[in-house]
Amino acid sequence: MTKTFDLETATAVETARAVRDGTTSALEACEAAITRIEARDVRINAVVVRDFERAIAAAKRIDKTRTKDDACPLLGVPMTVKESNDVAGLPSTWGMPVFKDLKVHDDGVAVARLKAAGAVILGKTNAPVALADWQTVNPIYGRTVNPHDPERSPGGSSGGAAAALAAGMIPLELGSDIGGSIRIPAHMCGVFGHKPTYGVVPLKGHGFPGTDGIDVPLAVLGPMARSAEDLRIALGVVAGPLPGAGYKLDLPPARRTKLREFRVLVLDRHPSAATASSVRDALAAFADKLEQVGVAVTFGSTAVPDLAAAHADYTKMLMAVTTRGTPGVQPITAHAWMDLEDEQMRVARRWQALFDDFDIVLTPPFGTPAFPHDDNPNWSERKLMIDGELTRYGAQVAWAGVATYPGLPATALPIDKTPQGLPIGVQAIGPKFADRTTIAFAELLEREGLTA
Repeated sequence: MTKTFDLETATAVETARAVRDGTTSALEACEAAITRIEARDVRINAVVVRDFERAIAAAKRIDKTRTKDDACPLLGVPMTVKESNDVAGLPSTWGMPVFKDLKVHDDGVAVARLKAAGAVILGKTNAPVALADWQTVNPIYGRTVNPHDPERSPGGSSGGAAAALAAGMIPLELGSDIGGSIRIPAHMCGVFGHKPTYGVVPLKGHGFPGTDGIDVPLAVLGPMARSAEDLRIALGVVAGPLPGAGYKLDLPPARRTKLREFRVLVLDRHPSAATASSVRDALAAFADKLEQVGVAVTFGSTAVPDLAAAHADYTKMLMAVTTRGTPGVQPITAHAWMDLEDEQMRVARRWQALFDDFDIVLTPPFGTPAFPHDDNPNWSERKLMIDGELTRYGAQVAWAGVATYPGLPATALPIDKTPQGLPIGVQAIGPKFADRTTIAFAELLEREGLTA
């Protein structure tokens, strides 16, 4: 039975196909998305920078020039990008009032590639101050709420992105991640997200406001979507070195083409962070489903690097990166940084050896489902209630660091919901540069009906 095309629920790939063959037009897709944003975002506050007039003009240009053999993979796809991504003519404040009047003259590299691939940028989605929280609230744009429960966080820092996707406003987004900022919102809102291998997507145009320097260590840009296939297509658009680099990106094909061929390792506990039984139970039930379709599933392995030690060094590196330039912060020495890089390489090699025996490592992206808003500015005083016990809020960066510290690709996908209707996700981590493997795993799961 042929699926009827519906702009309301269409993925990015389906929308591009429909625009290409004339089933719909880029303008129709654009205006339908604008209508959804205007109707649904009143209570969610996800799309905080709107560029509808230029989007409509861009859609009209596509309709004038498109052909049935147009090769643009995102032809006429309406989408938004995280506020921290530079779009010429729009603010990139990172939620900080001091930057609200800073002029942005050029598109970031990833944004420019999305436009060249046919995407129509409708505006930007909300993020926390300095992209430094798993909540999404700032003094410029206010608070974004979780579409599943407005009393709870949508995650962060790509919280506006995940909320816009979960509410059905748009099919595709561009987020960023250094401490789980793609994977955690995807988990809390019930959508898909991909943290690429470090360095695969250039960060130019996603720097701290007013700066233009090296790509930030540990940080990545990556796609978020309502389908795994869209992650694959969007990653193919934004990945690759800067022009003139003298080399090309050649990611290997997916290791496996059938779900039952995958070898999966499950890690459901971290020595540095508490994990709720609801999250661990969902992961265990998901592992059972994998075994039922023939996937080889293993719980735990002595080959896993020392997670507590890796977390300690990841935290040191993360703090050095995120506090750079902060008044009163004592910077680490160059030699101390190089020591951290040495250990990072040793951990990465241990992971690479582990992936001789496994294709995918499954872990929670975060220790709880979406949690209630907490406006306490002092992270050390914030607590999360996990199985009846108060635990440290900041400790949850441990799950993100499993993939971030060694620079591994990780695809977040929804696997379940709590009895209260809150999404629960998982991150599928793969070997370095095996981005196509982790996304293929998510695609196969989606086709088998094993995602939530």
